[in-house]
Amino acid sequence: MSGQSVLVPGRLSPRRAVPPSIARPEYVGKKGPSPYQGPETQSAETIERMRVAGRIAARAIVETAGHIAPGVTTDRLDEIAHEFLIAHGAYPSTLGYRGFPKSLCTSVNEVICHGIPDSTVLNAGDIVNLDITAYVDGVHGDTNATFLVGGEEAVDEESRLLVERTREALNRAIKAVRPGRRLNVIGRVIEAYARRFGYGVVRDFTGHGISTSFHSGLIVPHYDDPNATTVIKPGMTFTIEPMLTLGTHEWEMWDDNWTVVTRDRSRSAQFEHTLVVTETGAEILTLP
Repeated sequence: MSGQSVLVPGRLSPRRAVPPSIARPEYVGKKGPSPYQGPETQSAETIERMRVAGRIAARAIVETAGHIAPGVTTDRLDEIAHEFLIAHGAYPSTLGYRGFPKSLCTSVNEVICHGIPDSTVLNAGDIVNLDITAYVDGVHGDTNATFLVGGEEAVDEESRLLVERTREALNRAIKAVRPGRRLNVIGRVIEAYARRFGYGVVRDFTGHGISTSFHSGLIVPHYDDPNATTVIKPGMTFTIEPMLTLGTHEWEMWDDNWTVVTRDRSRSAQFEHTLVVTETGAEILTLP
């Protein structure tokens, strides 16, 4: 990692078209979404629709990840994800959300989250996060994962372990979800695990409530936040998406007002699932 160059913005391609037959979220063409006014817990019918959206998003990740290789641009990955979602009747939720110009987020190396796909070329030894959300039948399914460019043999051990352990942090957090517990149990589990390895735990970008709204207003911290006292209830739907870093949890934002990078330019990894709380724990809605 010592020879890693700092990422710089690339060139953006034109916005990709979505057929008029595919329903758009209400925020497309607006400065921002309308405030969520729906229930705290979701009906069985809404949850079933979210299962469909979640599966499409998860399959889009698998399809797109299959094209990650040295020499591929992040814009090409956006094209693949866009075409997959459209082919399955889904709208890419990020496209037009608060002006975001692309159909997924591609966060490379020191980018914590919200990287915009562009002419950036992936190199062997990079790590890249794909964050895809599908909107179909009035609901969203949101998921992301971090991948090794060139495979395990190309990526340094420190970065490889960061990716592996960030995935494990998400798995542990999901297992901690139980009705009656407070929401901060999620961040407590993630932070305790991450501190064993000296990782930074990003605080200012969080998991969120999701259903008919991309972000419902519910905030899911990934650190032990004493203010996250919301009681977990069956039927709640939200994401858990820890962002762990090899250095500081502090961040800076590029001039595009989207791309978030670690202040010390250390590498960052992230994994995410959309969940529904059951009577005994949590069901993952974003499995392929």
